[in-house]
Amino acid sequence: MSTTTATAPGPAPLTPDICVIGAGAAGLSLATAAAAFGVPVVLVEHGRMGGSHLNAGSISARALGAAGARALAVREAGRFGISAGGPQVNDVQVNYLQVHDHVQRVIAAIAPNDSAERLGALGVPVIRSEARFISRSTVMAGNQAIKARRFVIATGSRPSAPPLPGLDAVPFLTSESVFSLTRRPERLLVLGAGSTGVELAQAMARLGSTVSIVETGGLLRHADPEAALILRRALLRDGITLHEQARVLRAETVKGGVRLVLAGPDGGTDHKLDGTHLLVATGRAPNIEALDLELGGIASDAGGVIVDKGLRTGNRRVFAIGDCASGAGGGLHSTHAAHDQAGHVLRSALFRLPVRTHATAIPHVTYCHPELASVGLSEAEARKRSAAITILRWPYAENDRAQAEHETDGFVKLVADRRGRVLGVSIVGAGASELIAPWCMAVRKGLTVQDMAALALPYPTFSEASKRAAMSFYAPLAAKPGIRWLIGILRRFG
Repeated sequence: MSTTTATAPGPAPLTPDICVIGAGAAGLSLATAAAAFGVPVVLVEHGRMGGSHLNAGSISARALGAAGARALAVREAGRFGISAGGPQVNDVQVNYLQVHDHVQRVIAAIAPNDSAERLGALGVPVIRSEARFISRSTVMAGNQAIKARRFVIATGSRPSAPPLPGLDAVPFLTSESVFSLTRRPERLLVLGAGSTGVELAQAMARLGSTVSIVETGGLLRHADPEAALILRRALLRDGITLHEQARVLRAETVKGGVRLVLAGPDGGTDHKLDGTHLLVATGRAPNIEALDLELGGIASDAGGVIVDKGLRTGNRRVFAIGDCASGAGGGLHSTHAAHDQAGHVLRSALFRLPVRTHATAIPHVTYCHPELASVGLSEAEARKRSAAITILRWPYAENDRAQAEHETDGFVKLVADRRGRVLGVSIVGAGASELIAPWCMAVRKGLTVQDMAALALPYPTFSEASKRAAMSFYAPLAAKPGIRWLIGILRRFG
């Protein structure tokens, strides 16, 4: 007598036009836009809807930074002749549990926009399972086969830790777990001085933590050096201790917290930094391990899924966008870059239009105080391409709005070619993340500083600093004899 075990057949394969894998900023942006055009879309996500822009990055960090900014405003109210309620103006009381609740309320307020229910209402079914390729044309999500005309990988990234001896045995925070704290870290060690590390370090310092930043290179090494210098001074004023160009030997657990051991200068005695908490902010790794990319004919490297300038993988029916994309069209780790890439893929997949990403037109922002924002080529990058460039600057100290608000630290710096075409812009100062917006258009559209100087802007605003920087392009003309001669001739005609 023999027995057989019957296996229940799986559901029929789904055949949408587009299957989006990942419900982070990039995936949600593409899925909702495609659905608006009436295109059949299926979204696959096994984790939290909203991805890292909710729980690890943009929104949570901005909410925490806003709390730190309010604490600073109370401390500095005396500069405006305002008392915060007693002789000890600097004694700001911070209830960190309420700060934590503020961050969580912000997340909860915007979470419905990223929910499976909203996607469903838009006609996008969400499959809550892990996706993996089983062939070049098929993805499995649980027991559901999906045979889409186009696949878009948008699985995002996660915090990664460096290969530091002892770190695996030490409890540490990341740019995701730090927002779960309900008690303020008394002494916070921050490993990494990129945008994420610096933003969180400054917010915590303003909320009352004693903060030390440890960086193996320099502070914000990819930023304009002049702008980074302004921000370095601001961090020092906030009481943050900076350890740049440091060689970290190991991490240790000690009584009451953690320790980083740094090599002493010139082989001298090792330097020990003790803290109650350690925040590791040294980078992120793509979430691609579970996808079985090789079965889909898709190549990858340490940075993620390799794509061309059109965001296509080696499998022509598969795209990759957002933090998980690498190669010629990838490597841009920001929510706004993800949205931009989603738009490119939408034009390609729906309208068969040729697209090429423009990395130089994507802004980079560090949300500290003062803010640091840039777009296009840096001065160093522009000089590598051509010696014939023009550098234009305007300091915040010469801006009336900045003087009125005691926000005089910073400048606008423009990089232009000999004809005035805008190649790049760096802004450090209050509101830099907003001031960079028109310059993003200028870089993408190939506008000139003359175009920007001709804009009529409201007074008094910080944006006037941008216009004044552009107008300084004309300053050398005023000294040219030919121009003066022409003006003299025209004056004779009344």
